[in-house]
Amino acid sequence: MPRVKRGTMTHKRHKKILEAAKGYWGGKRSLFKTAHEQFMKSGNYAYTDRRNKKRMFRALWITRISAGCRAEGVQYCRFIEGLTKAGIGLDRKVMAEMAVSDPEMFKQLVAQATSALKPTGEPASA
Repeated sequence: MPRVKRGTMTHKRHKKILEAAKGYWGGKRSLFKTAHEQFMKSGNYAYTDRRNKKRMFRALWITRISAGCRAEGVQYCRFIEGLTKAGIGLDRKVMAEMAVSDPEMFKQLVAQATSALKPTGEPASA
């Protein structure tokens, strides 16, 4: 059986990991073993944080919408309920942007949501 020299592939594998580890602190950027450990851990962090980012942005949007609703004297949960009953299908990202950059339009949206919450026989007073 012929002899197999594996130095080329090992060098290639090490080089790939060390290239990916550029910018890491200390030996994590230059020592293969620690660089490989950190590279694997960084991949896990990236995977979970891609999911956490979605949660964090949704929470931010809800906070902004809630602040806009409170300025109009409506609770966030009542506002969302009114939008559902009115059949308005805007997502929270758009509503949060509207609450921050276009308060007049958001005020009209809140008015539509609150009017959808009123029973038909009751006079509108707010």
